[in-house]
Amino acid sequence: MTTISTPDGRLLDMAVSGPAGGTPMIFHHGTPGAVPPVRSMERAAHRRGLRFVTFSRPGYGSSTRLPGRAVVDAAADVEALLDHLGAPRCLVGGWSGGGPHALATAARLAERVAGVLSIAGVAPFGLPELDFMAGMGELNVVEFGRALDGEAALRPYLDKEAVGLRDADAAGLIAGMDTVLPEVDRAVLTRELAEDIAAGFSEGLRTGVDGWLDDDLAFVKPWGFSLDEITVPAFVWQGSEDLMVPFAHGQWLGPNIPGAVAHLEAGEGHLSVSVGSIDRMLDELAGVL
Repeated sequence: MTTISTPDGRLLDMAVSGPAGGTPMIFHHGTPGAVPPVRSMERAAHRRGLRFVTFSRPGYGSSTRLPGRAVVDAAADVEALLDHLGAPRCLVGGWSGGGPHALATAARLAERVAGVLSIAGVAPFGLPELDFMAGMGELNVVEFGRALDGEAALRPYLDKEAVGLRDADAAGLIAGMDTVLPEVDRAVLTRELAEDIAAGFSEGLRTGVDGWLDDDLAFVKPWGFSLDEITVPAFVWQGSEDLMVPFAHGQWLGPNIPGAVAHLEAGEGHLSVSVGSIDRMLDELAGVL
């Protein structure tokens, strides 16, 4: 892991693996999360000659908090990462809460992003045609309800939830995420995947819940950019059984991102669509290079 400085003086934790000359794939982690990679995704990127680049969003791990940040602010951080790597172009992906941040990067860095992938990504809040929380598991409904009430209501809730997530093992993850894990997701929660998710939680929440809190607050306010700004090839993947980010989010994102190819997968969940389809996803994404 490396720590870099942003132009505005903040610190960002990042990690890079894979072939030195490969095009970087900048990956935006979920919520909560941090720099530790999901190794199955990392290996899939390497098989396609890509460098896999992860980083902790502001407030997670040792990345300096950016209070009041909007989703669009992720683009400036990715630009700093690319400048550090000396990379003129990249691919961008995001999983779950990382999806909107990946889309923001594609919208605002079109000259440096060759293509963008949203995996089980969150849609904008407040759309008249989308009930944001319909179909979510109980934990997520409570969490976003607190986010709508503001930081004072949300922080104590996240502080309490973080206690169990910082040191959770596979069994603890399943128990703690009971209301948001359908059977199809439980079936793919291997020891390695559980370790990777737990590592992201542990590192992301190591210094507190600021990153998690700022993610949630950013999701329920305007993102700071329009999806119409996206001009690069875009790919949207979503599973019908997802209890973390409901299927309706992908159904809305697909036709509302200009030219996007949508893969709305029947019978798949939040985890299963991600790990089970990663080779198809990256074949498609890398194909734009």
